[in-house]
Amino acid sequence: MIELRTPVEIEAMRPAGRFVAETLATLRDETKVGTNLLAIDRRAHDMIRRVGATSSYIDYHPSFGASPFGKVICTSINDAVLHGLPHDYALRDGDLVTLDFAVSVDGWVADSAVSFIVGTPRDEDLALIDTTQRALEAAIGAASVGRKIGDISASIAAVAHADGYSINTDFGGHGVGREMHGDPHVPNDGKPGRGYPLRAGLVVALEPWFLATTDKLITDADGWTLRSADGSRGAHAEHTVAITDDGPIILTDRSFLGVD
Repeated sequence: MIELRTPVEIEAMRPAGRFVAETLATLRDETKVGTNLLAIDRRAHDMIRRVGATSSYIDYHPSFGASPFGKVICTSINDAVLHGLPHDYALRDGDLVTLDFAVSVDGWVADSAVSFIVGTPRDEDLALIDTTQRALEAAIGAASVGRKIGDISASIAAVAHADGYSINTDFGGHGVGREMHGDPHVPNDGKPGRGYPLRAGLVVALEPWFLATTDKLITDADGWTLRSADGSRGAHAEHTVAITDDGPIILTDRSFLGVD
């Protein structure tokens, strides 16, 4: 069921969005060559406890997950792009890191992701990350009252296709509110003018993610981590966005912290 939020409820979602933004900015700044993925999870867990938030991941057990996730943040590295389960791995020079984080604050959820390089970057990785970020910006720009879900999806696809990337539509954006995942589904490809009409009060997580040379995924032995089928690298960008009569509000915006 698609739920629309009142202006008062959207305001009530701001603390969750701000906390998610601050946490990702902090973790990105602290994550270096040599940082262990389990240390990232512990740091995120400490930050959650400090503010009294509730993890949206730790007990999460959808049909596609082998077991409850058991951690509070997704850490996807290199050829992993989604649902990366933190494990005992120390980051190496040039690793492409994606952090995906969602929590509930006062009963409202916010969800966001960011990809970046630790150490020495490769040009092709920077280009992939840039495409996902620009696709997210295009999606947000299409998230206005009177348009359709297909307009958001098509705007994402246009950026990806222009840069030569193919698109997997198995996983994409989704409604956000009291729960992390709700209706509507927002695929990363679609046709303009199609799908659910965008109305004031709709809150969605928009999340373009692309793989360098494939659109096929395989599931890791941990039952969670999704990797490219050909070993190529992936990147992911995500914000929680409220659609209002005055335009989209990026609830997980990190720009007030001086970061993208």
